[in-house]
Parts: sequence; structure tokens; C-alpha cells
Amino acid sequence: MTERSLPPLDLSSDFVEAARTSKAWPFEEARKLVKRVEKRDPSVPVLFETGYGPSGLPHIGTFGEVARTTMVRTAFRLLTEDKIPTRLLCFSDDMDGMRKIPENVPDMEALKPYLQMPLTVVPNPFGGDYESFGHHNNAMLRRFLDTFGFDYEFASATEYYKSGKFDDILLKAVEKYDDLMKVMLPTLGEERQATYSPFLPISPISGRVLYVPMKDVNAKDGAITFADEDGTDVTLPVTGGNVKLQWKPDFGARWAALNVDFEMFGKDHGPNMELYDKICKVLGGKPPEHFVYELFLADDGSKISKSKGNGLTIDEWLTYAPTESLALYMFQKPKTAKKLYFDVIPKAVDEYYTFAEKYAAMPVEQKLMNPAWHIHTGAVPAIDMPVPFAMLLNLVSASNAENKDVLWAFISRYAPGVTAETHPHLDALVGFAIRYFDDFVKPTKSFKTPDDVERAALEALDASLAALPADADGNTIQDAVLDVARPIERYQDEKKKGPDGGPGVSVAWFSALYQLLIGQEKGPRFGSFVALYGITETRELIRKALSGELAA
Repeated sequence: MTERSLPPLDLSSDFVEAARTSKAWPFEEARKLVKRVEKRDPSVPVLFETGYGPSGLPHIGTFGEVARTTMVRTAFRLLTEDKIPTRLLCFSDDMDGMRKIPENVPDMEALKPYLQMPLTVVPNPFGGDYESFGHHNNAMLRRFLDTFGFDYEFASATEYYKSGKFDDILLKAVEKYDDLMKVMLPTLGEERQATYSPFLPISPISGRVLYVPMKDVNAKDGAITFADEDGTDVTLPVTGGNVKLQWKPDFGARWAALNVDFEMFGKDHGPNMELYDKICKVLGGKPPEHFVYELFLADDGSKISKSKGNGLTIDEWLTYAPTESLALYMFQKPKTAKKLYFDVIPKAVDEYYTFAEKYAAMPVEQKLMNPAWHIHTGAVPAIDMPVPFAMLLNLVSASNAENKDVLWAFISRYAPGVTAETHPHLDALVGFAIRYFDDFVKPTKSFKTPDDVERAALEALDASLAALPADADGNTIQDAVLDVARPIERYQDEKKKGPDGGPGVSVAWFSALYQLLIGQEKGPRFGSFVALYGITETRELIRKALSGELAA
């Protein structure tokens, strides 16, 4: 168990009342839980559970499940005025057999002899002090959950099975063996039905998790008999870690054993939800409230896999962005499939800071809809972010900055009085921007050589900027940039209206500017960028674009 206590909540009546009708999805889920426990002894903790399969390193989807469950837990605490205790149990299925070797381990060949062995028996391919692959992956999960500050208890399937914590439910499963088979067999093909058993014995000979039919199930003795790998019949008690349950029965059995009240899982588990519930009921439990979320996808649209190592890892996201941006990505549209790759990071960063900055001025109802409330358990910090992340990326690109000092020179001129000391969040973003630019933007930069129309437009823009005062603000500069494009047919948009009643300016103008001057296809508001980078510096970019130096 962690040594943390839950952060305090603002339990004032206006917040509690607003929570009862809030349409934010964590409150919608929490209200189901309130109804579930309304006639129960209020001293009994409400148990939230998340599952983790440590067959590979934890990915962001794993973190997302804990983050989202915590958001529902927080919503429940507000709805009940924190009068009902709650627990969050992060359960690792580390007794599962290693069915395939992950593609992202250092030496795949070395793990071959350990196929089908429990993950807490498989040697740790990453070296170090962890006694097994399962222990290593569990530690990686816990390290990040601790870093982020989650209040949770960690549970290991290996420990629960071997210590006897699951003995009662295993004996119940032996007793209800026929009923379990009646639930499971209709879901299986004819060939699988012939060999299926909800019990997976651990071979006394090889230590492997065996998928074998039962020759006898003895409820009186709490034992099973099966043929081991050498063909000899073996009888084992189901208790004490000799046997584990197949993953589908295990799901429902765990709910029954632990009295789980809430568990969310990915869409890939959705078709089995009714099955898990039936198993839980057969074993005397009450199925928990569910929430099925959509899956995260890699940039090619494929499902993210721990064993393949595609998609982002937790550490990779946090190399380029603050943790709050990751939490925001988890909060938004959990029932919509979302691609999870590096390109989504800048938008998530800027959206988080926008939500956080607006929070204080919002009425209570809107505060509970604001993702920042859910990310910070109601204690949203006061944040002033004078330069958005997307703008910093363009500043790095234009200035070729390799250290923070270069960027801070521009920022301090743009926003007098703003320093790394007064704005630590911004200082952190400066570092993130340099790393992100170096790794993802710089390798793809490609400057466009201006054609005749673009040359004339750049020359006109240079003259327009030269006529502005050096301290012109972003709005003034933006107007000047728009005025340059208005008479140029290529950049006119008939669907928009200019201030003189003529056509407005199309986005093609700004796209051209970024391709010509920054080497990227898009960027933030151009006038604001020029105000930050400087009019003189921008005119120098124009000169280089016209001379061919940038595209060379």
C-alpha cells in the first residue's frame, strides 16, 4: 500500500449540488456507484480496481486506466461529501504464463526456455535487481504511478494466489465447476470445448502454466487431477498457488473474491463483459459497475501492444511534455478511439494550460466540466502561460536555439518581467520544446523555394513589417500580415469577408509563410509569432527566404 492520503476536496454545497447534475463523464459514472452503495453500510470502502497485464512494459494506456479510474473516484468522493471510504487497487496479472516473447526485450532468444512459465518466474531480460520479468514490469508501473502521485494499493496475482488470499474463491470454483463450465462452454468452439478447463495448473515438473483438460475435479478435497507434461496423472490442491484460473474466469472470480465495485476496461474486453458478470454471480459475487473505453491506436491505426512496443511509452511522453498534458489526453473523450503518437503532444500541452488558466474565472458548474478539476482533484493551480507550447516550437525552429538561454532572451523581450524564476511552468516548457523540436520537428523540416507570387508577397510583407514600430503587438502585426494578402488572388477566400467588404484571407497564406520561413506546414497565429520572435528577426528570415539561403 502507498503511504499517501487522498488530497482534500472542496466539499462546499455549491460544488456538491453541481456534481449531482454535472455531465462530465466521471460524474456520470460516479452517480451509478452512489446508487449502488446507497443501502450499504457506509463504513465499508468502495473498491475501485484496475488491471495490468505485465507481459510487457507498461504503456500509456495502462496509466490511462489508473488516471481515469482516479477521476471517477474523485467524482464519487465529491458526490458523497467524502463520507464513504474508497480504495483503489491496481492488480497485476503477473502469474499469467508468458505466451509469447515481447519484441522489445534486449535478448528474445534467452527467454525462449521460459515460454508458458508465470511472468514472476521468467528471468528479467533487462538485468538489475528485479528477480523476474514480472517483478521488473510491476516496478515500472509502480514507479510512474508513484511519480504522478496516485493514491493506490498494488496487488500481485502471484502473491494473492500463493499466500492463500484467493483460496476461498478457488474452493468455491471447484464447488461450482459444473456451473462455470455451463457459462464458458457455449462461448467456445467445438474443439476448444473438448479440452477446456477454467483451472490452469502449474506443472510440478516444468513450472509451466498448463492448458490441459481436467480428469477429475474433487469439490470435497478441493483438488483437481490432470495429465502433466510427461503423461502422468497428477492431483493438486487448487489452493496455495498450485493452480490459477483462466483469464476470463479469473476476471469474474477476482470481482467476487475482492468485492470490487468499479472497474473499467478497454473495448477489446467489451464482448466478454457479460461473461465476467455471470462468472462473478456463479461464485457468489455482485458484478461491479463497468466503464468500457475505446482503445488507443498507434500512428498507423493499429492497436497499441505492450509486447510489440508500438505507440508511446510513459517515459517518452514525459520527455517532451508535463504529466498534466498526459492526464488531459486521458480525460478527453474516453469512448472515442484516439491515435497515441508524438504528434498529439503539442496540442495536448496547450489545451491543458488553456483549461487551467480559465478555471478560476468559471462558475462552479463549468469548473466541474473543466478537465483541470479532474486532473488536479479540484485543487487547480493558478497558472499564467504567456507563450504557448506551439509558439515555443516555432521559436526554436526560427532561432535554431539549442539551449534555454536563447529562448528566454526572446521571451523576456516579448513579455517584460517574465523569467524562469517567476514562471517555472514556462521554463519547463522551454526545455520540453527544445527536446521535442530536436527529435521530431528538425528532422522533417523542409523549406519551400518561393515562386513568383510568393516572392512578391514576401517582399510586400517585408515592407509592411518595416513600417511597423518595433514594439508592435501581435494583433497589430496580424492585421498587417492579413492586409498584405488581401489583394493577392491566390490567398483570397470568397467564403470570408474582409473589413472592406472584399474577400477574406485564406489559410493558404499562413501555410505558405510557415513553409517558406519556418520549414513547416503549419504553426500558431503568425502575428503572435512575429511579436515573440521580433520584427527585425522575421525580416531577416524573409531576406534569407528570398535569397534562397533557407531552402539551400
